[in-house]
Amino acid sequence: MTAGGRAAALGAELVRIHDGLRAQLRALQAAAAGGEPLDPRRPLAAHCLAFCAALTRHHTGEDAGAFPALAAAAPGLRPVLEKMAEDHAMVSGIVGRLETLAAQLARDGSSPRLAGELDGLAAVLESHFSFEERRIRAALDALPGSAADLLGA
Repeated sequence: MTAGGRAAALGAELVRIHDGLRAQLRALQAAAAGGEPLDPRRPLAAHCLAFCAALTRHHTGEDAGAFPALAAAAPGLRPVLEKMAEDHAMVSGIVGRLETLAAQLARDGSSPRLAGELDGLAAVLESHFSFEERRIRAALDALPGSAADLLGA
């Protein structure tokens, strides 16, 4: 694939990553609300922790890869990138609470606040992901580099 073809795929890759995270979060929400377990061989707490790790890896990748590259290539995006980095910090706080609740679930067999925290995270992430996709997708398509380096894929 040419460098241009690889770069053009980054915007689509961002949406693919976000869609995967959205789907994982919806499944967690359903399971935490008493729905069918995600995988009966693994407890809900393990699924929750795995999701938290994937989301953190994605946001860390953006903060270290895509955002600095975009700021250098498109200085006009800096205020948008700063807003998204602020969102990442806020999401990190929610993720920390989820990790604590998942540990409680693993230890005690219940975590009454887990479903509510997942719902809150879903609302915040949908807003964040939609904003990010609208504002930086086209600019990502102009960057060289890999999805792993730039998006934490």
